[in-house]
Amino acid sequence: MQDEVIKDGKFRYIEKGDGTPIIILHGLMGGLSNFQGVTEYFPKKGYKVLIPELPLYDMPMLKTTVKNFAKYLEQFIKYKNLDQVILLGNSLGGHIGLLHTKLYPELVKALVITGSSGLYESAMGDGYPKRGDYEFIKKKAQDVFYDPKVATKEIVDEVFATVNDRIKLVKTLAIAKSAIRHNMSKDLPKMKTPTCIIWGKEDAVTPPNVAEEFHDLLPDSELYWIEKCGHAPMMEHPEQFNQILDAWLQQRKF
Repeated sequence: MQDEVIKDGKFRYIEKGDGTPIIILHGLMGGLSNFQGVTEYFPKKGYKVLIPELPLYDMPMLKTTVKNFAKYLEQFIKYKNLDQVILLGNSLGGHIGLLHTKLYPELVKALVITGSSGLYESAMGDGYPKRGDYEFIKKKAQDVFYDPKVATKEIVDEVFATVNDRIKLVKTLAIAKSAIRHNMSKDLPKMKTPTCIIWGKEDAVTPPNVAEEFHDLLPDSELYWIEKCGHAPMMEHPEQFNQILDAWLQQRKF
Protein backbone atom coordinates (compact mmCIF):
# COMPACT_ATOMS: atom_id res chain seq x y z
CA MET A 1 0.00 0.00 0.00
CA GLN A 2 1.33 3.39 -0.98
CA ASP A 3 -0.28 5.38 1.83
CA GLU A 4 2.06 6.53 4.57
CA VAL A 5 1.58 4.96 7.99
CA ILE A 6 1.61 7.69 10.65
CA LYS A 7 3.29 6.74 13.94
CA ASP A 8 2.30 8.79 16.98
CA GLY A 9 2.78 7.43 20.48
CA LYS A 10 1.02 4.08 20.74
CA PHE A 11 -1.00 4.67 17.56
CA ARG A 12 -0.09 3.67 14.01
CA TYR A 13 -2.60 4.62 11.34
CA ILE A 14 -3.30 5.79 7.81
CA GLU A 15 -5.27 9.00 7.27
CA LYS A 16 -6.55 10.40 3.96
CA GLY A 17 -8.94 13.18 3.04
CA ASP A 18 -11.13 15.61 4.97
CA GLY A 19 -14.74 15.53 6.02
CA THR A 20 -16.94 13.01 7.82
CA PRO A 21 -14.61 10.41 9.39
CA ILE A 22 -14.80 6.77 8.24
CA ILE A 23 -12.71 4.55 10.53
CA ILE A 24 -11.77 1.21 8.97
CA LEU A 25 -11.18 -1.83 11.19
CA HIS A 26 -9.17 -4.69 9.72
CA GLY A 27 -9.62 -8.37 10.56
CA LEU A 28 -7.50 -10.88 12.44
CA MET A 29 -5.38 -11.88 9.43
CA GLY A 30 -6.05 -8.68 7.49
CA GLY A 31 -3.65 -5.80 6.93
CA LEU A 32 -4.20 -2.11 6.27
CA SER A 33 -3.81 -2.70 2.52
CA ASN A 34 -6.99 -4.81 2.41
CA PHE A 35 -9.00 -1.61 2.10
CA GLN A 36 -7.01 0.13 -0.62
CA GLY A 37 -10.11 0.50 -2.81
CA VAL A 38 -11.97 2.27 0.00
CA THR A 39 -9.05 4.57 0.88
CA GLU A 40 -8.71 5.65 -2.74
CA TYR A 41 -12.44 6.20 -3.35
CA PHE A 42 -14.01 7.88 -0.33
CA PRO A 43 -11.61 10.81 0.24
CA LYS A 44 -12.69 11.99 -3.23
CA LYS A 45 -16.29 11.88 -1.99
CA GLY A 46 -15.70 14.22 0.94
CA TYR A 47 -14.79 11.75 3.68
CA LYS A 48 -11.77 11.47 5.94
CA VAL A 49 -10.66 7.82 5.93
CA LEU A 50 -8.62 6.54 8.88
CA ILE A 51 -7.24 3.02 9.33
CA PRO A 52 -5.73 2.39 12.77
CA GLU A 53 -3.44 -0.60 13.09
CA LEU A 54 -5.14 -2.67 15.78
CA PRO A 55 -2.77 -3.91 18.53
CA LEU A 56 -3.67 -7.56 17.98
CA TYR A 57 -0.27 -8.84 19.11
CA ASP A 58 0.85 -5.99 21.36
CA MET A 59 -1.40 -6.36 24.41
CA PRO A 60 -0.68 -8.68 27.36
CA MET A 61 -2.24 -12.11 26.86
CA LEU A 62 -5.04 -11.57 29.39
CA LYS A 63 -6.00 -8.31 27.66
CA THR A 64 -5.99 -9.77 24.17
CA THR A 65 -9.79 -9.62 23.81
CA VAL A 66 -12.39 -8.12 21.51
CA LYS A 67 -13.53 -5.83 24.35
CA ASN A 68 -10.05 -4.37 24.85
CA PHE A 69 -9.71 -3.74 21.11
CA ALA A 70 -13.04 -1.87 21.26
CA LYS A 71 -11.65 0.22 24.14
CA TYR A 72 -8.47 0.86 22.13
CA LEU A 73 -10.65 2.15 19.29
CA GLU A 74 -12.40 4.52 21.69
CA GLN A 75 -8.97 5.84 22.79
CA PHE A 76 -8.01 6.36 19.15
CA ILE A 77 -11.23 8.30 18.43
CA LYS A 78 -10.60 10.54 21.45
CA TYR A 79 -6.93 10.95 20.50
CA LYS A 80 -7.99 12.16 17.03
CA ASN A 81 -10.64 14.40 18.64
CA LEU A 82 -13.37 12.86 16.49
CA ASP A 83 -17.09 12.59 17.04
CA GLN A 84 -19.96 10.95 15.17
CA VAL A 85 -17.74 8.58 13.23
CA ILE A 86 -18.70 5.92 10.68
CA LEU A 87 -17.13 2.56 11.54
CA LEU A 88 -16.39 0.08 8.75
CA GLY A 89 -15.19 -3.36 9.82
CA ASN A 90 -14.39 -6.65 8.12
CA SER A 91 -14.39 -9.98 9.97
CA LEU A 92 -12.95 -9.40 13.47
CA GLY A 93 -12.95 -5.66 12.64
CA GLY A 94 -16.73 -5.78 12.21
CA HIS A 95 -17.05 -7.45 15.60
CA ILE A 96 -14.87 -4.77 17.21
CA GLY A 97 -17.03 -2.11 15.52
CA LEU A 98 -20.22 -3.71 16.81
CA LEU A 99 -18.94 -4.01 20.38
CA HIS A 100 -17.55 -0.46 20.31
CA THR A 101 -20.94 0.81 19.11
CA LYS A 102 -22.65 -1.01 21.97
CA LEU A 103 -20.21 0.44 24.54
CA TYR A 104 -19.95 3.99 23.11
CA PRO A 105 -23.10 4.61 21.01
CA GLU A 106 -22.74 8.38 21.33
CA LEU A 107 -19.51 8.31 19.27
CA VAL A 108 -20.87 6.35 16.31
CA LYS A 109 -23.05 7.85 13.59
CA ALA A 110 -23.23 4.70 11.45
CA LEU A 111 -21.82 1.20 11.24
CA VAL A 112 -20.79 -0.85 8.20
CA ILE A 113 -20.05 -4.56 8.62
CA THR A 114 -18.83 -7.08 6.06
CA GLY A 115 -18.06 -10.74 6.82
CA SER A 116 -18.30 -9.80 10.50
CA SER A 117 -17.84 -12.12 13.44
CA GLY A 118 -20.01 -11.61 16.49
CA LEU A 119 -22.69 -14.22 15.82
CA TYR A 120 -20.88 -17.17 14.28
CA GLU A 121 -17.36 -18.36 13.70
CA SER A 122 -16.60 -21.32 11.46
CA ALA A 123 -13.89 -23.65 12.72
CA MET A 124 -10.53 -22.78 11.25
CA GLY A 125 -10.15 -26.34 10.04
CA ASP A 126 -8.70 -29.55 11.43
CA GLY A 127 -5.44 -28.88 13.18
CA TYR A 128 -5.34 -25.25 12.05
CA PRO A 129 -2.94 -23.66 11.92
CA LYS A 130 -0.31 -26.17 10.83
CA ARG A 131 2.98 -24.44 11.43
CA GLY A 132 5.51 -24.94 8.72
CA ASP A 133 3.02 -26.31 6.17
CA TYR A 134 3.03 -23.56 3.53
CA GLU A 135 0.65 -25.32 1.13
CA PHE A 136 -1.90 -25.84 3.92
CA ILE A 137 -1.76 -22.15 4.85
CA LYS A 138 -2.00 -21.19 1.18
CA LYS A 139 -5.17 -23.29 0.79
CA LYS A 140 -6.66 -21.73 3.94
CA ALA A 141 -5.93 -18.22 2.66
CA GLN A 142 -7.44 -19.05 -0.74
CA ASP A 143 -10.60 -20.42 0.90
CA VAL A 144 -11.32 -16.95 2.29
CA PHE A 145 -12.06 -15.75 -1.26
CA TYR A 146 -14.40 -16.87 -4.03
CA ASP A 147 -11.54 -16.34 -6.49
CA PRO A 148 -8.43 -18.00 -5.00
CA LYS A 149 -6.17 -15.73 -7.08
CA VAL A 150 -7.05 -12.85 -4.71
CA ALA A 151 -4.88 -14.65 -2.12
CA THR A 152 -1.60 -13.29 -3.50
CA LYS A 153 1.78 -14.66 -2.47
CA GLU A 154 2.20 -11.55 -0.30
CA ILE A 155 -1.02 -12.34 1.60
CA VAL A 156 -0.12 -16.02 2.01
CA ASP A 157 3.41 -15.14 3.16
CA GLU A 158 2.02 -12.76 5.79
CA VAL A 159 -0.36 -15.39 7.19
CA PHE A 160 2.40 -18.02 7.09
CA ALA A 161 4.74 -15.72 9.04
CA THR A 162 2.03 -15.04 11.65
CA VAL A 163 1.25 -18.70 12.35
CA ASN A 164 4.95 -19.54 12.55
CA ASP A 165 5.54 -16.88 15.19
CA ARG A 166 4.74 -18.72 18.43
CA ILE A 167 3.57 -15.64 20.36
CA LYS A 168 1.43 -14.40 17.47
CA LEU A 169 -0.04 -17.86 17.02
CA VAL A 170 -1.05 -18.12 20.68
CA LYS A 171 -2.57 -14.63 20.58
CA THR A 172 -4.38 -15.39 17.31
CA LEU A 173 -6.06 -18.36 18.97
CA ALA A 174 -6.83 -16.26 22.08
CA ILE A 175 -8.52 -13.62 19.89
CA ALA A 176 -10.54 -16.28 18.06
CA LYS A 177 -11.75 -17.69 21.40
CA SER A 178 -12.57 -14.19 22.65
CA ALA A 179 -14.64 -13.56 19.51
CA ILE A 180 -16.63 -16.74 20.15
CA ARG A 181 -17.18 -15.75 23.81
CA HIS A 182 -18.38 -12.28 22.82
CA ASN A 183 -21.50 -13.46 21.00
CA MET A 184 -23.69 -10.40 20.44
CA SER A 185 -27.07 -11.94 19.60
CA LYS A 186 -28.68 -10.54 22.78
CA ASP A 187 -27.13 -7.07 22.33
CA LEU A 188 -28.02 -6.40 18.69
CA PRO A 189 -31.79 -5.81 19.10
CA LYS A 190 -31.02 -2.92 21.50
CA MET A 191 -28.55 -1.24 19.09
CA LYS A 192 -30.32 1.51 17.14
CA THR A 193 -27.28 2.72 15.15
CA PRO A 194 -27.94 2.71 11.36
CA THR A 195 -26.04 -0.27 9.97
CA CYS A 196 -25.09 -1.20 6.40
CA ILE A 197 -24.42 -4.94 5.96
CA ILE A 198 -22.44 -5.84 2.81
CA TRP A 199 -21.84 -9.58 2.37
CA GLY A 200 -20.30 -11.98 -0.09
CA LYS A 201 -22.82 -14.54 -1.36
CA GLU A 202 -20.13 -17.25 -1.26
CA ASP A 203 -18.61 -16.34 2.12
CA ALA A 204 -17.43 -19.67 3.59
CA VAL A 205 -16.11 -18.18 6.86
CA THR A 206 -19.27 -16.34 7.93
CA PRO A 207 -21.92 -17.83 5.61
CA PRO A 208 -24.85 -15.83 4.13
CA ASN A 209 -27.26 -16.92 6.88
CA VAL A 210 -25.04 -14.99 9.33
CA ALA A 211 -25.66 -11.79 7.36
CA GLU A 212 -29.40 -12.50 7.41
CA GLU A 213 -29.29 -12.99 11.18
CA PHE A 214 -27.45 -9.68 11.65
CA HIS A 215 -30.10 -8.03 9.47
CA ASP A 216 -32.94 -9.61 11.48
CA LEU A 217 -31.46 -8.66 14.86
CA LEU A 218 -30.24 -5.10 14.15
CA PRO A 219 -33.26 -2.75 14.27
CA ASP A 220 -32.01 -0.23 11.69
CA SER A 221 -30.06 -2.26 9.15
CA GLU A 222 -30.00 -2.84 5.42
CA LEU A 223 -28.43 -5.90 3.78
CA TYR A 224 -26.65 -5.90 0.40
CA TRP A 225 -25.20 -8.92 -1.41
CA ILE A 226 -22.20 -9.20 -3.72
CA GLU A 227 -22.27 -12.22 -6.02
CA LYS A 228 -19.24 -14.47 -6.64
CA CYS A 229 -17.65 -13.09 -3.52
CA GLY A 230 -16.14 -14.57 -0.37
CA HIS A 231 -15.27 -13.22 3.07
CA ALA A 232 -13.64 -9.91 2.06
CA PRO A 233 -15.89 -8.05 -0.45
CA MET A 234 -13.85 -4.81 -0.26
CA MET A 235 -10.84 -6.77 -1.60
CA GLU A 236 -12.56 -9.07 -4.09
CA HIS A 237 -15.02 -6.57 -5.60
CA PRO A 238 -13.80 -3.11 -4.50
CA GLU A 239 -15.75 -1.11 -7.10
CA GLN A 240 -19.06 -2.79 -6.33
CA PHE A 241 -18.39 -2.53 -2.59
CA ASN A 242 -17.69 1.20 -2.88
CA GLN A 243 -20.79 1.82 -5.01
CA ILE A 244 -23.07 0.02 -2.53
CA LEU A 245 -21.58 1.86 0.45
CA ASP A 246 -21.56 5.24 -1.30
CA ALA A 247 -25.24 4.88 -2.28
CA TRP A 248 -26.18 3.89 1.29
CA LEU A 249 -24.28 6.83 2.79
CA GLN A 250 -25.95 9.24 0.34
CA GLN A 251 -29.39 7.76 0.98
CA ARG A 252 -28.90 8.18 4.76
CA LYS A 253 -27.34 11.65 4.22
CA PHE A 254 -24.16 10.74 6.09
